[in-house]
Amino acid sequence: MINRRKFLTTSSIAAASLAAPGLLTRAFAAGEALKLGVPVPISGAFAANGKFATIGSLMAAEDAAAAHGIGVTTFDLDTEGKPATAVRKVQDALAQEGIKLFAGGILSSESLAMGKEIERGGGAFMTTAGADEITGVDCNKATFRWSVPTFGAINQTVRPIIEALPDAKKWYTITPQYVFGDGLLNAAKAVFAEKGIEHVGNSYHSLTDKEFSGYLTNAIAAQPDVLLLLNFGAQSSDTLRQAVSFGLKERMTIVVAWASGLEQFEALGPDICEGIYFGTQYWHGADTPMNRDLVAKVREKHGFNPNYSFAGSYICTRLLLDAAVKAGSPDGAGVAAALSGLTYEGPTGTEEIRAADHQVLKDYYLLKGKAKADMADKDDYVEIVGAGKSFLSPEEAGCKMPA
Repeated sequence: MINRRKFLTTSSIAAASLAAPGLLTRAFAAGEALKLGVPVPISGAFAANGKFATIGSLMAAEDAAAAHGIGVTTFDLDTEGKPATAVRKVQDALAQEGIKLFAGGILSSESLAMGKEIERGGGAFMTTAGADEITGVDCNKATFRWSVPTFGAINQTVRPIIEALPDAKKWYTITPQYVFGDGLLNAAKAVFAEKGIEHVGNSYHSLTDKEFSGYLTNAIAAQPDVLLLLNFGAQSSDTLRQAVSFGLKERMTIVVAWASGLEQFEALGPDICEGIYFGTQYWHGADTPMNRDLVAKVREKHGFNPNYSFAGSYICTRLLLDAAVKAGSPDGAGVAAALSGLTYEGPTGTEEIRAADHQVLKDYYLLKGKAKADMADKDDYVEIVGAGKSFLSPEEAGCKMPA
């Protein structure tokens, strides 16, 4: 089932004032709406991330409709976090609804599968999933990625923590057993080898696991200086919550390499977050012009601060819709041409879409949980201790973009 949200056009006066010369290559026909699919897990283990992604996409569609004086229709596609379901939903959206634009794919496994299907269907896809392969060996003409991939996430978290804690020589990892987890683990192993860190063990788990005590018992037995969690969403929250209940915070430094940000911190609470290092794609406290505007707008409209799932979905949706307007069509080739090489002001500051592999070059943040007494407001869970860009070149990542 495809769920729909529709936005009506703005007034003709607004349309005339915002359609600057050179922006629109053709006017969309009267009553014609751009269609955009939002394929994210709305049910299942990652439903919380999908929920905020749909709200973020909805707001971006409203903003694009107002900015360009056009209609925008969005379609929520529940992938259930399953690649086969994701592909089927995308196939139906392409064939039955004629959708060409897709913003979503929170999980790497489903994003890799959907990207190939969207390319075959002549569409354009922008995702926040993390596996290096998405803009690496499996890159394609249709797929763009906003999030920093696994290589950059590890290099902006593990590397600075090694430098800050020179006596922490033994690390243990807990990893989800699929392409995303393997990407993080392999990147971490490379940094460990370079820096002379002893990797004293790893525990793999499935995407359906909710109980992590056995893996934590293994970690305790290995006596590491640092516990590095490489899972995501509810699974990383469950692992961290159980680790703290086992007293691991007092025994070792704990790092969550790929945190989902505010929604995760809210679920955990300040007592668990205190002293934990978190790597994340987005933080509402980042002081950039676009982010200040986005935070103010979301607070006014929804009464909360945007989190990673919201912000990532917002910017992916907005970039795709703006590109379709610029191209004069939602067809994938024109949208890809409008996006490739684009530099713009995004949530993390100046961001660039690299033409060679369709990877957005942006900051990744290293955060550290604050004590409850130090929180300035209810959402002030962390301080930013670092931010930067780390990316493989397209050649190093293995991208050979089809002609």
